[in-house]
Amino acid sequence: MKYAISIPPFTDPRTVVSMAVDAEAAGWDGVFLWDHLQWRPDVRPDVHDPWVLLGAIAQVTERVLIGTLVTPLSRRRPVVVAKHLTTLDHLSGGGRTMFSVGLGEPPVEDFSAFGDESDPRTRGVMLDEALAVLDGLLRGGPFSYEGKHYKADADLRPGPVTRPRPPIWVAGVVPNQRPLRRAEHWDGVVPIGRRDLLRPQELADYLALGGERRPGWDVVSPWAPGVPAAEYAAAGATWLFESARPIDDWVEEFHSRLRRGPRS
Repeated sequence: MKYAISIPPFTDPRTVVSMAVDAEAAGWDGVFLWDHLQWRPDVRPDVHDPWVLLGAIAQVTERVLIGTLVTPLSRRRPVVVAKHLTTLDHLSGGGRTMFSVGLGEPPVEDFSAFGDESDPRTRGVMLDEALAVLDGLLRGGPFSYEGKHYKADADLRPGPVTRPRPPIWVAGVVPNQRPLRRAEHWDGVVPIGRRDLLRPQELADYLALGGERRPGWDVVSPWAPGVPAAEYAAAGATWLFESARPIDDWVEEFHSRLRRGPRS
């Protein structure tokens, strides 16, 4: 089992970087950042860009896996994401980057407010196409693609240090089976429970809806308070992550929590 902290970059960016440094020192295996433009309509935090922060984190950490959790790929150009991910992989020394994708939310604040597609069905089609483009660009060599929403005809250089590319995880809300089926084509799944909580039995039931899991395929689960890691391991999890609800005075409390390291 590996353990990660998922940080909302909704505070001073230097504090986010400090959290990452302290998380590595405390024994966490991964530091992941949320990817939003805004957040809920009733909460208006300062929202910073995860990719800029990940570049800074790559320079001050040595061991932890870093990446976004979760990027709504339909509102980002796949070629730009490929460049971001490749540069981050080089900056961190290789083997320390991952990328997770999903449909994303909220549909107004992060999508239609900027003229981006907000219909979930359409975004699902866009996500599948964008993943195909991203995968082709990251693997290196000449690549061509023409779909309904995206096209590419390129040979991007350099490629990532990590080969064939950094791992891609697919997130979705339990019990929706479509993200699970999508994830089976990639490197792992991030099942999200209602209110961001997921109990071990819910995880086991959800995974049972899918096919046989490949060796090395990751199951990245939220970690409910008070539940032993062993119960999640028995349910099929390979990663557990803790996060924060970015409301009220969450920053100091969350920073203090991550300094104590993963629970047993």
